[in-house]
Amino acid sequence: MGIEIEDKFDVPADYTIPDLSGLAGVVGPKSYQLVALYFDTPDLRLAARGVTLRRRRGGSDPGWHLKLPKAKGVRQEITHPLTRSTKAVPEELAELVRAYTRGVGLQPVAELDTRRSVTILLDGESRLVEIADDRVKGTAYGAEPTVVRWREVEAELLEDGTQALLAKVGKRLRKAGAVPSAATSKLAKLLEPAPLPTADTEQGSAGEVVVDYLAGQVRALLSQDPRVRRAEEDAVHQMRVAARRMRSALKAFKTVVVDTEAIQEELRWLGTVLGEARDLEVIRARFAKELASLAPELVTGPILTRLGSDLYEREQEAYVRIKETLSGERYYLLLNALDELIAAPNLGKAAAKPAQEKLRDIAGVNWNRVTKAYDHAQAIEDLERREIAMHDVRKAAKRARYTAEALQPAIGGGMGKLAKLAEDVQEVLGTHQDGVVAQETLAKEAESARQAGEDTFTYGLLIGIERNTAERAHAEFPKVWADTVKAVSKVL
Repeated sequence: MGIEIEDKFDVPADYTIPDLSGLAGVVGPKSYQLVALYFDTPDLRLAARGVTLRRRRGGSDPGWHLKLPKAKGVRQEITHPLTRSTKAVPEELAELVRAYTRGVGLQPVAELDTRRSVTILLDGESRLVEIADDRVKGTAYGAEPTVVRWREVEAELLEDGTQALLAKVGKRLRKAGAVPSAATSKLAKLLEPAPLPTADTEQGSAGEVVVDYLAGQVRALLSQDPRVRRAEEDAVHQMRVAARRMRSALKAFKTVVVDTEAIQEELRWLGTVLGEARDLEVIRARFAKELASLAPELVTGPILTRLGSDLYEREQEAYVRIKETLSGERYYLLLNALDELIAAPNLGKAAAKPAQEKLRDIAGVNWNRVTKAYDHAQAIEDLERREIAMHDVRKAAKRARYTAEALQPAIGGGMGKLAKLAEDVQEVLGTHQDGVVAQETLAKEAESARQAGEDTFTYGLLIGIERNTAERAHAEFPKVWADTVKAVSKVL
């Protein structure tokens, strides 16, 4: 697996690669013949999302290649050894594109036969940039196969190169007559998949801002799906955040995009499924850090196993449940509903109003929810019930934060400041809540250890650490709240 950073250029048939010797050492050109068979659904669902899946022979890296979009000009590439079959996609790769295929089978859709001439820029033994000059014969399969020929040049950043050098190479290529390509890949140039449908919203309207934000979160969720399936670091967290942000936005902007209660409920369900593994991951890392800070003689009994490998085993079991969920019909239906939401949202009357006018008011309303939740909590005399009510303050602060973050790029006006203030409230309350939950977890583990006849001394130490953490946050919050209320009054 790697990250591919490259610039693509369209060039005429008689184009000449310019002299690049002044930029670095030059090796090449060296020629290859590459034959790649591309797979997609019959309606080109992968190509429409900028995803390519191919089986390629020839060149220096034959095999299966899956390329997933990360940002403009940046893609994640996942490889698999070449298989004997030319028709069956390896299950490992087919699994990683299920968020796009959603149960529809993969089949060959195109073949690219490329004569490639490769030049490498070097600094001693360090590989900096690869320039590939490609003459392509593309065949699109269909009722009647279509053949297209063209020439293009790619400049790809290698492991020891820099973005600055890549930019200089691009400048030389453009000066010689190369034109930046609008196509994200050779396959996109050959097949020209229909663009994804978009909502018909008025420019500068509240509807445009909200739908664009939701579309960005859908893309974020989809981009994390393959990473979650591979159990990559922080992937579950990022996917869960995307689901939460969408759900929060649909709640906050319910007068702009209406009738989304069913989608909100499904996003809540997905967040719950993702949350089990994420919560175990966080608390396992938390306990590992605390145990590492203790003197060795204070760590007694098999506590490292109980709070380490045992929690890790439960975490892996949660990952299995996540993967089952991400390959199920309910998940596919949610993704379809999100696509429909972005393409044809049910817009309320507020959607047509100017974004600056309408959405700023919504940000204020969401902050008022935080203050009302706080006032309600403080009016409760029973301490246990008050603690539960303060958790509602935290949730309201998170929603206010997400709302302000969604609006900041489009309307500015202090939304970034408001988001940071809401985050401060959320974090202090979260520190307290996390400490309370950690104490409960430790108490349960200590009881299991006690029943097994194990030494529970260290559990008591950790519970004490967590109690101090929670109490410090609790003591800190009144000042944070007072400072926040004062600062928010200046923003709103």
